[in-house]
Amino acid sequence: MKFVTHSYRHADIVLADPRHWEFYKEIIEVLNSISDEDLKTNHASKKNNGVKSSLASTINLLIRNRMKEKGWISEASIFQGQEYGTDKVWRLDFAKGSISVEVAFNHGEAIAWNLLKPVLASEVNNVEKAIKTEVGILITTTKNLKVAGCFDNAVGEFEKVLRYLIPLSTLLSVPLMIIGLDAPETFKLKPKYPIGSEDWGAIVDLI
Repeated sequence: MKFVTHSYRHADIVLADPRHWEFYKEIIEVLNSISDEDLKTNHASKKNNGVKSSLASTINLLIRNRMKEKGWISEASIFQGQEYGTDKVWRLDFAKGSISVEVAFNHGEAIAWNLLKPVLASEVNNVEKAIKTEVGILITTTKNLKVAGCFDNAVGEFEKVLRYLIPLSTLLSVPLMIIGLDAPETFKLKPKYPIGSEDWGAIVDLI
């Protein structure tokens, strides 16, 4: 998939350091490996050929499978112990070495929390850590993918995430790389709106 990036607190420079680069390179390799054909095949394999479905679950599945193949810990707990360690609220989508990763296609109201979780995994905290990372990665959708992939209108996109960085700057104390996934080049999904459309989510070839 094609994507755009935004470096917060010089994340691009930090990630170029040999201590982080190999882990970051694996993330880029995973995203680059997801082709339009991969997206179409997986979407079409869903119940009812993907009709009444967005690309969100397809992208999540492909990223998760390929990250795990590279040895990334999925659903990694930030904290130790029964009180926090078993609660999904305190988990990251992926963690490995010095990097924490969140893949966020959820409601826009969750943007602040998605940004804060890598910070919690990086900063000293009153609760004992299960992992310790130094850089956070947030993967989300751009406006283009949101439309072409038939995402719900309430999903918080890359462009909106960037608007959160300044108000939250006193809290977001660690380097963060924001990655916005772009729309497929060869197809899109039939729009969900106007409401009542029975075949939204169907694949529409552009080439």
